[in-house]
Amino acid sequence: MKIGVFASFMSPLATPQMIRDFGRRAEGIGLDSLWMGEHVVLFDRNTYGYSGTKDGRIPVPEGGGMLDVTASFGFLAAATTRLRLGTGVALVPQRNPLYTAKEICTLDWLTGGRIDFGVGVGWNKEEVEACGYGWEDRGARCDEFLEVMRRLWTEPVVDFAGRWVRFETCRLDPKPIQKPHVPIVVGGYAAPALRRAARFGAGWYGFNRDPAAVREVIARLDAALAMAGRKRGEGFEIIVTPPMSMPVDAMQEYAELGVDRLVVNLGSQRPERVDRRMAEIEALARRTA
Repeated sequence: MKIGVFASFMSPLATPQMIRDFGRRAEGIGLDSLWMGEHVVLFDRNTYGYSGTKDGRIPVPEGGGMLDVTASFGFLAAATTRLRLGTGVALVPQRNPLYTAKEICTLDWLTGGRIDFGVGVGWNKEEVEACGYGWEDRGARCDEFLEVMRRLWTEPVVDFAGRWVRFETCRLDPKPIQKPHVPIVVGGYAAPALRRAARFGAGWYGFNRDPAAVREVIARLDAALAMAGRKRGEGFEIIVTPPMSMPVDAMQEYAELGVDRLVVNLGSQRPERVDRRMAEIEALARRTA
């Protein structure tokens, strides 16, 4: 089981020096990957609260906010040489698919093929609508946008006529380094998300999931993969971020479930907390190597 770290960098703590040093440290202790979440804007009131906190709000420092994942990965690409970089997750239904395809394949090009494209439909209704898209149809739109991106990454010339996207004789270059394209890792727990993983995915990503929850999803995911003529272990990985409250020494349970990559949440980005957490993650990586 490979070990990575999840760290959504937030200002003002995540300075350029901090991010550069953190990426090099993660690579230096042998971690497989670094994953970042995504939100472009936050709201004081939400229709649906964030499930990771009791008050339903994303914990950001006073006067700060989440850094952009694409720009941050471009910065980290220059500071590292082996560390994989994963979006956990990119909110595809609120993104322009042509711009997203270009950004992700450019990152793959610049990193020499070190990008994992984790995707999801999002939980923040206000954010989706502020980006100019509808809320109720975001699942169908996600599927169409993924199909657009997949074709742009793999075909020299693309014609596309969908519900949201239409173009003729369109070219996107450079193509990704990874073949057939950047790995798409699908997040989500509902039946449509698992079908999306079976259709598009090189893997499934579960965030803040304990072993019992992972076991339940894997059973349903196996059924979705079977319907698509696929199965785990044949170009399909299980990637999980455990709850912050779960002791590091209990995380071997995930390997027993068949989890391929464990992406441990960094949590606080205060220097003293980072040092303590990274020591724990390094010890886990050594035990599972």
